[in-house]
Amino acid sequence: MLRGLWTAATGMISQQLTIDVCANNLSNVSTTGFKKSRSNFQDLMYQTAQTPGATTSNGGTVPVGIQCGMGSRPSSTQKIYSQGDYESTGNELDFAIEGKGFFKVLRGDEELYTRAGNFTLDSEGYICTSSGDRLQPEISLPEETTSISLQADGTLTAFGDSGGEELITSDVLLYSFMNPAGLYSVGGNLLRVTEASGEEIEGTPGSDGFGTVANQMLEMSNVSVVEEMVAMIVGQRAYEATSKALQTADSMLQMANNVKR
Repeated sequence: MLRGLWTAATGMISQQLTIDVCANNLSNVSTTGFKKSRSNFQDLMYQTAQTPGATTSNGGTVPVGIQCGMGSRPSSTQKIYSQGDYESTGNELDFAIEGKGFFKVLRGDEELYTRAGNFTLDSEGYICTSSGDRLQPEISLPEETTSISLQADGTLTAFGDSGGEELITSDVLLYSFMNPAGLYSVGGNLLRVTEASGEEIEGTPGSDGFGTVANQMLEMSNVSVVEEMVAMIVGQRAYEATSKALQTADSMLQMANNVKR
């Protein structure tokens, strides 16, 4: 059996993943706080007919060997945490992180993390996501709150209607990880801690390398439509080329089967 059949098949499977990742990136181009993914690949084992550096029969050394690769396979899909564009919303409960860090929310008994700052209030006045996951540490706004202010250092102040009276003051904290790409995506703009990401590091916005926070702003997706379209075209052409290699190997095998003595 020709190795090219199986080698080309692995290439087609790899390029299929490329298209899948590009499709997911494009489908989330308008998702708040979304971070694009990149597919990474590695070559498979090699069949070695002659080892480089081997000693020949006359005492010489083989300068180059004879190795034939067996194809490729996906090694990872990696999230790219570059900064997305900002959009001014005018909504006082919209927070954006400028720089490093994540918001922490509580879903049931599980702590999750997000870059999406499109918060709202639940029935008890707590700041939460659109799914009802409360921002951590919890912040509850009094019923008489008419406006809020969020400073770059995370200081949140709620004001009443009595001449701008300060009702409460609280702190919005940020969290970071040694390896953010190791976080596990659970959907809903949320991420879960893993052993690969490392434990959370708590910090105050604007200090110790953490980013600042901005009020009435949202961080949009960091997906570039042009870049994803180019990657999709490259993936499609690579898929076509590997499928052509498979067809060629099949034609060669057919010719070998049709040889008559």
